[in-house]
Amino acid sequence: MLGLELIVVLGLALLLGYTAAPRLRIAPPILLLVVGLLLGFIPALRKVSLPPEVVLLIFLPVLLYWESLTTSLREIRHNLRSIVLMSTALVVLTAGAVATTAHALGLGWGPAWVLGAAVAPTDATAVGAMARILPRRGVTMLRAESLVNDGTALVLYGLAIGITVGEERLSTAHVAWLTLLSYGGGILIGTTVAWLGVQVRKRLTDPLLENTAIITVPFGAYLLAEAIGASGVLAVVTCGLIMSQAGPRVGQAVGRRQTEAFWSLATFLINGALFVLVGLEAQSVARDLTGTDLGTAAIAVAAVSAVVIAVRFAFLFTSPYLIRLLDRRPQQRERRVGARPRVVSALTGFRGAISLALALSVPTTLASGESFPDRDAIIFVTTGVILVTLVLQGITLPKVVRWARLPADTAVIEERHLAQTHASEQALAALPDLAADLGTDPDVSDRVRRELEQHLALVRAHNNNTDNGSQTDPDLRHAKQYSALRLATIAHKRRAVIELRDAHRIDDAVLRQMQAALDIEEVRLHRLENVD
Repeated sequence: MLGLELIVVLGLALLLGYTAAPRLRIAPPILLLVVGLLLGFIPALRKVSLPPEVVLLIFLPVLLYWESLTTSLREIRHNLRSIVLMSTALVVLTAGAVATTAHALGLGWGPAWVLGAAVAPTDATAVGAMARILPRRGVTMLRAESLVNDGTALVLYGLAIGITVGEERLSTAHVAWLTLLSYGGGILIGTTVAWLGVQVRKRLTDPLLENTAIITVPFGAYLLAEAIGASGVLAVVTCGLIMSQAGPRVGQAVGRRQTEAFWSLATFLINGALFVLVGLEAQSVARDLTGTDLGTAAIAVAAVSAVVIAVRFAFLFTSPYLIRLLDRRPQQRERRVGARPRVVSALTGFRGAISLALALSVPTTLASGESFPDRDAIIFVTTGVILVTLVLQGITLPKVVRWARLPADTAVIEERHLAQTHASEQALAALPDLAADLGTDPDVSDRVRRELEQHLALVRAHNNNTDNGSQTDPDLRHAKQYSALRLATIAHKRRAVIELRDAHRIDDAVLRQMQAALDIEEVRLHRLENVD
């Protein structure tokens, strides 16, 4: 029964965390972590543990796929050099600094490098949840870094584990091959699965079958990559980025609505549950260490957390100047950012699911049958670093963002107005030919033209209202009145239909059909209010 009880507990924890977080002015992930820590005091929940397979095979494919689907590929291309440097050089430097610190605190070099590899990568889901207050460009760079740096960390982790258990040998050729296999294999598998996914979606007309195929895509990419020893993370990320470009050209509107609704809910639940489970895991690991070991491990948590944060600060305040010395092109000068934005970026190095999964994946025994050295300490320190980066940096980040006075990001609003205006103008220009091809009656064509012209006038009026600060444009006023009246009539229709069902004059199936149609219209009107 523990599985069912855990589902209920997680559901209640999510409701409590997400409801209380805005009132307490605390980021939801931080509050969910605290809830998880408190749940660990319940005796019945002390048996709960988070198997690494659950994180690696269920949580990560879902979360990473949605993060890559909703990340701007244009921004990634524009900031590719910075993203690559932070996904490779920064990960190696962080892992090396942590390993050196851990070795100085008593860990052997093998376990120290395992710990360094586990805490080196930032986490895409944690960044997405904690850094929403940043401008779009900053969030995109952080998410892209987090999506790619796992590949580097996995290579380091595999080498450290292999050398510790005596199954690997350290050589330049071997490291190069593992890196090539991790990155090259992951990208190749991701590209192949994305191509297959597009071909399948082109041939499906049932929205339910289309979404079944979409759900299978990230898991297929991850499993195929892991089967050949490549990075499943990079395979999922590559697949998601490609599908984000090809997806709008295939499939149907109904299927896309279902896809967005499903993935939004799934990632919301999984992401929140993961933070609660991390808190539970922290309780479990702390109980395994007692006395002197617990005190030493707590000191290690503080030291390693300080090193992780310090290395990120040092990298962000040295690498830009090295780049400026080597690259003096005009376009390079346009990419420069000041010290305050770099401080903000330095504080967003949150650790999360991938670090915990790597720590939990450390084998329990060596080839000789002996226990893996310092395995409990590795898990404890990794969990502690996750808690420190999420709580300490998460609480500090809003204050630092206000101090940094980052410029307002209006690019999305401006580009949305451009897209709306261009789409309406193109539709108006094509209307005569479309009406002629379809044999549409003139009165129907005139009606569609009037609707398009009204929409175009509303978009232009909203654009002028944004630019000039005017709130009295008649088109906007009429649009708001229209939406309010239509929403009121929809609410009246809904009550009338429910009354018919309650009077047993229509069946529940008919009510659901009418409810769906009214809900779609209500959502459309709310979006018009927010967008137009």
